[in-house]
Amino acid sequence: MTRTLAATLLLSTALCLPAAAAAKPSAREAKAFIAEVEENYEQLWEEAARIAWLKATYINFDSNWLEAKINAELTEIAVEYANRAKDFDDTRVSDDVRRKLNILKQSITLPAPTRDGAASELAAITSRLDSAYSTGKIDFEDEVVPQNQTEILMRQLRDPAKLEEVWTKWRGNSVQMKQDYVDMVEIANAGAKELGYDDLGQMWRSNYDMDPDAFAEETDRLWGQVEPLYTNLQCHVKYRLNEEYGDEVVPLDQPIRADLLGNMWAQSWGSIYDLVAPPTGDSESINLDEILVAADYTPLKITQTAESFFTSLGFDPLPDTFYERSQITKPEGREVVCHASAWNLDNVDDIRIKMCTEVNADDFRTMHHELGHNFYQRAYNKQPMLFRGDPNDGFHEAIGDMITLSITPEYLQQIGLVDEVPSADGDLALLMNEALEGVAFLPFGLLVDKWRWQVFSGELTPETYNDGWWALREQYQGIRPPNERPADAFDPGAKYHIPGNTPYMRYFLARVLQYQFYKAACDQIGWEGPLHRCSFYGAEEVGEKFNAMLEKGNSQPWQDSLELFTGTREMDASALVEYYRPLMEWLEAENEGRQCGW
Repeated sequence: MTRTLAATLLLSTALCLPAAAAAKPSAREAKAFIAEVEENYEQLWEEAARIAWLKATYINFDSNWLEAKINAELTEIAVEYANRAKDFDDTRVSDDVRRKLNILKQSITLPAPTRDGAASELAAITSRLDSAYSTGKIDFEDEVVPQNQTEILMRQLRDPAKLEEVWTKWRGNSVQMKQDYVDMVEIANAGAKELGYDDLGQMWRSNYDMDPDAFAEETDRLWGQVEPLYTNLQCHVKYRLNEEYGDEVVPLDQPIRADLLGNMWAQSWGSIYDLVAPPTGDSESINLDEILVAADYTPLKITQTAESFFTSLGFDPLPDTFYERSQITKPEGREVVCHASAWNLDNVDDIRIKMCTEVNADDFRTMHHELGHNFYQRAYNKQPMLFRGDPNDGFHEAIGDMITLSITPEYLQQIGLVDEVPSADGDLALLMNEALEGVAFLPFGLLVDKWRWQVFSGELTPETYNDGWWALREQYQGIRPPNERPADAFDPGAKYHIPGNTPYMRYFLARVLQYQFYKAACDQIGWEGPLHRCSFYGAEEVGEKFNAMLEKGNSQPWQDSLELFTGTREMDASALVEYYRPLMEWLEAENEGRQCGW
């Protein structure tokens, strides 16, 4: 996750101000307008970003107040600019100016309508939603457990009753969010309509250099490429969980209980690897959790190791201020947002990460991912203000994800974490471990925004929010809740990105682009072995071409940037399918005769 210009300014809530009636404006006026916008945002950027950082790393009444105030101010400006940009729709302007005008119109996450007080009301709602999630706690075994520790419990517990307890209690926190969420949808939808969209979902889908309906079809096409792989993985996991827990807990003719998959949201299943692992032959599988602890890794050392991956590609080291100002571990004595994110506070080089890092494999990979955001942010910092971002919001997420694929046994040997690389007969284990993260996530990455699109369009009403959520989770993931959900449940709010109002389709696109970028990098170094064995650590030729794409920021359509690095203009999941081909063949053999599907 990253906080960029789009996230802090253009993606803030905003008050729609009616555009003044005027004669058709000229190209010169359009250019002057863009210059005014970029100059103003240059001045506003740092104040807004530092307040957002303060709120995320020191949650209290005052930081909430400051964030709500600056958001209300900024949002009035953001959609005033969006409405003024509409005035130039029929004006002939240069390609760069047209792209910047479109960015102003399309990049607002939560617009508010014209009525007095709407922007302040919306800003207050979003601040409350964010804080309600971040400060949520549960009582478990006579202890008060904060949000980040509930995630650890879901990874470590194996008793179905205790898993159900933690899972259910965490969702109890989100009940309080529902009315705020309902009000937020009503206000933001009204704002989207004033900007000329049918609803907020259409507005979100318009930001992909293609028709909004065509974009929805594109996501379905990509899902179709990977669905057979996911279906086989889900079937295998269901049967192994049945062997572990029995028919009463895991009946083979039903979707899998969501609390049994080692993750609070059943979006990644790596924590149950030991229950579903394939045979490793004579090769011992790598337990990175144990290796990191044995090697005396600390959160700081994890951060430095991730940085070294990028410098091995030829990128300059992070500035000293990164280590001085980042939140690498959870501070004592104050409430913070532990959800990992990367920040650029001055839009130049005050780049930071915010994590509550633990010494484990998950956070080792997450740190590589988050630094991908930071190096991307610095790469495009010489672009004009409105082009400092990614051309497709899947790009930012894919950059770090691409690096995590290069965390192969060969890479771990190169940095001294393992002495010997396991033989090829352990590759199925490696691929299963990766698939429990990269493949298991795919349908969840798709359905979160599909749910929101249905909410924004009115297809789902507040009374059917929860039923619609679980219908999509069963349809795409083949999972179900562990118990009957109460009438007032708001289970979507148990996932940060819903109360945090962060569009989620970027994560689905990132999974596809991750493998597409990765294969392109491996092709560039002339890799001839199985794709999953490739590591481009130390390949400066990859870094040079990679940086050339990153430097473009949002200055051109994503199709142009994709072509610059991969040679193709279409997102394509075939690299992902190729990566997991050996595992897919094994899964198909294992699943023969089983009752797959749901």
